[in-house]
Amino acid sequence: MISTSAKLLVFVSGRLACVKILGRANFTSSIDFKTLLNELIGKGFTCFVLDLSECLLMDSTFLGVMAGFGLKMKDQQNCETGWSIELLNPNARVAELLENLGVLHLFEVVHRATPALPGNPAEVPTTPGPAPTKEEVQRNCLEAHRVLMEIDPANVPKFKEVAQFLADDLKRMTGGG
Repeated sequence: MISTSAKLLVFVSGRLACVKILGRANFTSSIDFKTLLNELIGKGFTCFVLDLSECLLMDSTFLGVMAGFGLKMKDQQNCETGWSIELLNPNARVAELLENLGVLHLFEVVHRATPALPGNPAEVPTTPGPAPTKEEVQRNCLEAHRVLMEIDPANVPKFKEVAQFLADDLKRMTGGG
């Protein structure tokens, strides 16, 4: 079975950015997702809706990137007004994963009819510019798993060996070990 990356669609209006995640959100789409979110923040967007109504599942790397974004947004909420992040219509499998990994508290989860967006949301290319290098993918995966372990100590036994493997592999790639 071929595992394809999630497609990301974006709709923006005022200070609101709605990112619709379609398909399987995995480590390959997590870099584009992270880049997109950082670009949107850089452009002044402060209200985010992550539409998960068509997200079939998430792997731990994508979830770690999303949790890191949730932490960043929580920090902003404590410092400024007008910052928000909402998860729209996660399926039972994704909601259970968020709960089991102890990151659900970072988001406001909303279940409602998915609004029809005016105009055509833009699809974010899966590889804007050059494809990420293996080193960039490894670094992103390691960072995502470290975030999950920092957020909830119960995740340490789940991801300690994965994080160690990723760190060792990264050292070998960069000639640091």
